[in-house]
Formats: sequence, C-alpha cells, structure tokens
Amino acid sequence: MEQEEEAPPTKQKTALSNRIDLATGEQTVLSSHEAPASALVYDRTTSMLISASWDSTLKIHHPRQQPALEPATLPLPAKPFALALSASKLVVAMAARKVHIYDLAAMSLLSSQASAMAPNVVELEPFQQRESSLKFMTRAVACMPNDAGYACSSIEGRVAVEWFDASAESQARKYAFKCHRQPDPAADNTDIVYPVHALAFHPVHGTFVSGGGDGVVALWDAVAKRRIRQYQKYPSSVAAMTFSEDGRKLAVAVSPGFEDGTEDLGQGEIKLVIRDMGENEAKGRAPK
Repeated sequence: MEQEEEAPPTKQKTALSNRIDLATGEQTVLSSHEAPASALVYDRTTSMLISASWDSTLKIHHPRQQPALEPATLPLPAKPFALALSASKLVVAMAARKVHIYDLAAMSLLSSQASAMAPNVVELEPFQQRESSLKFMTRAVACMPNDAGYACSSIEGRVAVEWFDASAESQARKYAFKCHRQPDPAADNTDIVYPVHALAFHPVHGTFVSGGGDGVVALWDAVAKRRIRQYQKYPSSVAAMTFSEDGRKLAVAVSPGFEDGTEDLGQGEIKLVIRDMGENEAKGRAPK
C-alpha cells in the first residue's frame, strides 16, 4: 500500500514570516500563511524571499523594494514540501508527487506587479510541470550549481537526479537510486529504510551530499552515478545540510526524528556540526 502523502498533524493554525534585524534583534512581520510554513528560500539576483506553506501557496516578498510592498501570493495545486533555487529557476516539490519549476525572472516581474495591486495574487504558469520519479513523499530538493538540473529525495530511502532540459536525450539521463538503508539485525536479507531528509550540492565541484534518518551523510557524484564517500554516523537523524559559498565547509544539523524508534522527540542530541572539507574531498571521480 502506498503511503499517504500528508504532512504531520499540527495544532498551529497560522505561520508568520519575520525579518530579524541582527544588530537590534527587532522583528518585523513580512507576511502570514493560513497553515504552517514548510520552506523558505532567498534569491540574491532578484532579491526575492519566497516562503511555502501547507496552505498550498507561495508568498513572494521583495524586502529590498522601497516603499515596502505587500507580498504576492502564488496558489499551488498541492501542499509544498520542499523548495530549491538554481541560478534561473525555482523547484517546488509537492504532495501527490507534483513538481513545478518556475522561471525566476518571470516570477520576479509578475510578483512585483501583483504586490502593488489587490488582491496580490500571481497568475504564473510553471516553466515545467513534472511528476516526481520517486513513488513516495518528497523530503528534500537541491539544485545543481550549473543550473542544469536538480536532485530530490523521499521518505523511502531514495534519491532521484533530473535535468531541466526537456529534450528526450536529456530526460533519458535521469535516474534514481537507493540509499540510507541499514541491515535489519532482526531479519536476514532485510534492510531498514530511512527517509532522506537533506540534500546539498557542492558549489564548486557539483557533487552532492545526502543526509538521512539513519544519521549518516553520504557524498555522491551525480554524473558518474557513484558514491564518493560516507562519513561517520551521527547520534541522531540528519535534519538539514548546506555548504558554504566556497565549498570549504559543510554544516550538518542533527536532530531526533520519529525514525529513531521513539515518539518522544525530546530524546537524542540536537546540534549543528561544521565540517571542514578538504580541497579535493568533494571532487568528482572519472567514470570507470
């Protein structure tokens, strides 16, 4: 039976997007959603701040514009679970295996116009509409630094790699693979499957890391289709990851998850680990 693609229940009715002044600590409300916010990204080129919510909308802010504009609202066909930016595109992974890819330049132009007029709703067709290559709920999305494609992961211990180019030749390159699975000590020839919560591409070499509910971080070469290395196991689930702009450091957020075998999320370590990356540690390898 396929698992229902629904977000965990929550008592929170609304979610606020706040701007925090790091010098003074002052908080300013930028916008609100009708349900919890699931993701937040900022594009430096267009100066857009985009938040996604389980109310099936995106809120598009232009915080640097003066005078300040109301955020524009972009309706979505399903609950968004993850967002990722490339140099020119926004990837939105949603429930029901829906994936929308938007052109950032078009989004910036139309949202600026909509923000100046009521009811501030953007009518923007996606650059592409796709169905996820993965059969179960999406957990994370990350875009390639060369603006060529993206990777997405699911709760079922799988990662898919796809390219934006819609040509048949390019689409034939897409693939998916199993990962973040550990042998089950209670059953022979059986694996325990963990969700893949986090993905991040190296900004220089174009390889990527995945982090799972098994507390493991793995480094992959998307082009050669192979794992480069696997790092030491962390004491709790890997919740999020990101590289520094120069790729010399990797930040790994560790937090307990339901996959740890307990419903008490207060148990287990919560910490942020900063890993120094060797000069060629994340460099891809030539195909065999």
